[in-house]
Amino acid sequence: MTARVVAAVLVVLLGVFHAQLWFGRGSIPEVQRLRERLAAQRLANEEARAANARLAAEVQDLREGLEIVEEIARSELGMVKPNEILVQFGP
Repeated sequence: MTARVVAAVLVVLLGVFHAQLWFGRGSIPEVQRLRERLAAQRLANEEARAANARLAAEVQDLREGLEIVEEIARSELGMVKPNEILVQFGP
């Protein structure tokens, strides 16, 4: 009788652990979803690193010389040097 009770308890525990493996916290589907989220986050981090590197290069250029400042002023603000004529071509 006690052997049957022990066996029944073990079977129930096995069922509980098996259900936890498939449906509970840390289950196989949840781990797969977390891996997908991790891959997406790593991709987003890599894109952010690239954007940061571009911005750092631009900041370094701004600190080093005035050429980039002049280029930005000419292209975005339409500034010209004294005694210079601005010529624009239409589309």
